[in-house]
Amino acid sequence: MKNRNSTEVIPEALVIGAGIAGMQAALDIAEKGFKVHLVEKSPSIGGHMAQLDKTFPTLDCSACIITPKMVDTASHPNIRLLTCSEVVGVEGSAGNFRIQLKRRPTYVLPDRCTGCGDCMEACVLKKGVPSEFNEGLAMRRAIYISFPQAVPLKAAIDPKSCLLLSRGKCKKACVEACKPGAISFEQKEETVEMNVGAIIVATGFDLFDPRLKPEFGYKVYPNVIHGLELERLCSASGPTKGEILIEGKKPKEVVFIHCVGSRDKTVGNEYCSRVCCMATAKQAHLLRDKLPDARITVLYMDVRAFGKGFEEFYERVQKERILYRRANPSEVYRRNGKLVVRGEDTLLGEPFELEADLVVLAAGITPRKEDELLKDVLGLEKSPDRFYKEAPGLDPVKSGVEGVFLAGCCQGPKDIPDTVTMASGAASLACALLSKGKRQVRSSE
Repeated sequence: MKNRNSTEVIPEALVIGAGIAGMQAALDIAEKGFKVHLVEKSPSIGGHMAQLDKTFPTLDCSACIITPKMVDTASHPNIRLLTCSEVVGVEGSAGNFRIQLKRRPTYVLPDRCTGCGDCMEACVLKKGVPSEFNEGLAMRRAIYISFPQAVPLKAAIDPKSCLLLSRGKCKKACVEACKPGAISFEQKEETVEMNVGAIIVATGFDLFDPRLKPEFGYKVYPNVIHGLELERLCSASGPTKGEILIEGKKPKEVVFIHCVGSRDKTVGNEYCSRVCCMATAKQAHLLRDKLPDARITVLYMDVRAFGKGFEEFYERVQKERILYRRANPSEVYRRNGKLVVRGEDTLLGEPFELEADLVVLAAGITPRKEDELLKDVLGLEKSPDRFYKEAPGLDPVKSGVEGVFLAGCCQGPKDIPDTVTMASGAASLACALLSKGKRQVRSSE
């Protein structure tokens, strides 16, 4: 026999991941009057969208769109922002989840740090380490702010590269340079616990590692880069201030290669990453503006311009002296100081070779590595493409666990508008649960 019992629903939500999906979901829930705990593993919010120069197909400034949303998220009275944090434990059920977080120390007191940057100038790690935000194209110090528009605009110390924390050989120059006295090497890792009624997973994606396709020479030749690295080169806040410089020179011949790590059984990714075709078209357009005399060729498998305004934008780019060639590239190698892209023209059925000063790989979208641990913590399943599996039916927002909702690329590849739409949908379902007050629970007797 089964009876219905009721349990109190805690009117608070947990959002995991503070990219564009997580921020949109958090803001939507907060605007309805519910408290939101927004967890982000990095020192700053913003995700991959903060790295972009422009968005397609409108060519709007990415920073102009996302920076105000980052500020609104961090300043909203109903949003509790927890950066440098990860979910390590989840118990309970819909309406009353018990959450355990691990919060890493930044060794900087956020209420004292003014973001002035004096500590970064004083850091004795002069050579620095590769900047994650700039995809390794620039260096950062051991104490750093991710990027100029970072939110929160607070410094953080990387314990792996800090000479004091990793080797004990630093003289604490940053401490002497910090006038507000914000640096504290006594900080320890802490555990944060909370109870929430609903959970939204918005962990985003990882970019496919082109080194898994060694035939294209990524990390072998410095002038073979992927699309996100090109975004940082195009950006005025990037390592070259918006100039396209490869080994100090402007390239005259550029070749884009589609579907690197997508629709490829050899690397286990049979799915289409959806954004690569239009991202490549946008990047080719940006290069045409910055390199008006360059020869730009796009080698494509198929062009999938499915979204609003996508087909029109694709046609516009073709008219900008950008050659689209249907091809199956087989390898990239160096000959006489220049790169050569070898492949087959799949329309003509003939082999070809193209010389290039710059090769851009349209790397696809893959699930985040951390998702494997989070799947176990939340009790979620993964679909054959290794992204989070949605509940049976036609609603991609619902997961297989009641009270846990999905938003953005954690469920599968999608562009920014679809990501924002899905985040608002997840927020709507979460608010419907949080507003119930009490939830009926079945118990067996």
